Amino acid sequence: MRLTTLTTALVLAAGMAAAETVLPADVAYGEEGVVEMSLTGKPGDAENGRSVFGSKSKGNCVSCHAVEQLADVPFHGEVGPDLSYTGEARSEAELRGIVANAKMTFDGTVMPAFYKTKGYIRPGDAYTGKAGAEPLPPLLSAQDIEDVVAFLLTLKES
Repeated sequence: MRLTTLTTALVLAAGMAAAETVLPADVAYGEEGVVEMSLTGKPGDAENGRSVFGSKSKGNCVSCHAVEQLADVPFHGEVGPDLSYTGEARSEAELRGIVANAKMTFDGTVMPAFYKTKGYIRPGDAYTGKAGAEPLPPLLSAQDIEDVVAFLLTLKES
């Protein structure tokens, strides 16, 4: 029995280690935009997620969302909802879907689709004033998405 349990655990661990990154076009959105499966097969790093969330050059999430746990990051926005306790209000699958492509959950939202590469109405090509050529790279990597989700899950009332 013990050998069977150990063998099963090793097989599962090897499968997770060998898991490939889900490409943006292959993300499986469920009802109301949830994404049940990890995009990388690896756990998210909440510390890196905090960095991505607060970075003006990466996710820039803090430009629209206030988070009281990020008091050291200036200029929180008020366009989106306050996310200070979102780890209590949303599941991992819900958060993954919202961060990957919020438009699958909230019709008409102005939140960018962070893990999308085609189907844009008219993306810009940097600062040239010309339309970008598709496929465009996603705004965040699959691991960045998992990291931001891990960070958001830590946002709970103390």
